[in-house]
Amino acid sequence: MNALAVVVPKAETEAKLDSLDAEGVYDDARKIREHDADRIELPVLAEPRATTFDALIEQDDPAVRTAGLDDYLRERGWDEDAVANAPSSWAVVGDVVLVAFPDGYDEAERAAIGEALLDLHGEAETVLAREGIAGEAREPDVTVVAGSGDTETIHTEHGTKYALDLADVMFAPGNQAERARMGAVVTEGERVLDMFAGVGYFALPMARGGADVVAVEQNPAAFRYLAENAQLNGVADRVECVLGDCREYASDEPVDRVVMGYYDSLGGYGADGENDDHRSDYLAAAFDALDGAGTIHVHTTCPEGQYPERSVERLHAIADEYGVAVASVEPRVVKSHSEGVVHGVLDTVIDDG
Repeated sequence: MNALAVVVPKAETEAKLDSLDAEGVYDDARKIREHDADRIELPVLAEPRATTFDALIEQDDPAVRTAGLDDYLRERGWDEDAVANAPSSWAVVGDVVLVAFPDGYDEAERAAIGEALLDLHGEAETVLAREGIAGEAREPDVTVVAGSGDTETIHTEHGTKYALDLADVMFAPGNQAERARMGAVVTEGERVLDMFAGVGYFALPMARGGADVVAVEQNPAAFRYLAENAQLNGVADRVECVLGDCREYASDEPVDRVVMGYYDSLGGYGADGENDDHRSDYLAAAFDALDGAGTIHVHTTCPEGQYPERSVERLHAIADEYGVAVASVEPRVVKSHSEGVVHGVLDTVIDDG
């Protein structure tokens, strides 16, 4: 069996994995494992040429990666019914695993699944149970179920680094493609307002794409990481960080583009029609920021069978209320929000001329 591995800093795990995979030398048939307190061993098929590393070693006893969580649970004595009811999906954010547990799991069962996930993802150090997200500040409710309990991490995707504490701020792994897209749609020197910046989910890729971004965030914990991440990604000169309510932000000059990444921007509603309030305050602030012309990316949730028609109708109704001309709306699906509900984004062009 091939036993080559590269030793890399733990903090750079995600970036190194992406680079090795792009080179075609990452060996996903073997487990990632710890080398020392600060470094890990990433299995490789051959010596990397484009990826830097601390050392190239030959492992004494390379461990084969089993097929998945179900295999690890069977090794722990779980029967087939218990395995079938275990979580089927989870997300690895930096060195933290986020998992939503089905109802009815006790503390011991959660811990057992958490330990199995740590074995499955050798680079991970903590497993968190996702309990939900609360309020407009999007504060997460999580519980440590296994590992070191350290919830602060650095997550890297498409070259953008996000430092964050998953116990304090939200991170939506399912929005990865949309974050990358926003980094690609902006142009050099374009002025952008990110109304719900968080830790820089969209602001960072857009700034890395050459845009000048005003990033507004009202959660102090998220704001601290937003400012840190602008420095971490080398774009502090292109990101103006503003702590406060985006509806109260007044720009000195019009922007070309507005990102409304909060999915309740149009008013929340689910598959059963509950909480169907008509919200216009966020869009009104976006219209003011554009001052007559530009693009707004409006995130929204909607019953799956009624998207995009219902969301587009609501957007037009609010625009009419404020006397704003909508030139075009291009709807996109970001991901499933919950059972029967889609999370979408409306790429909306405003042109009063």
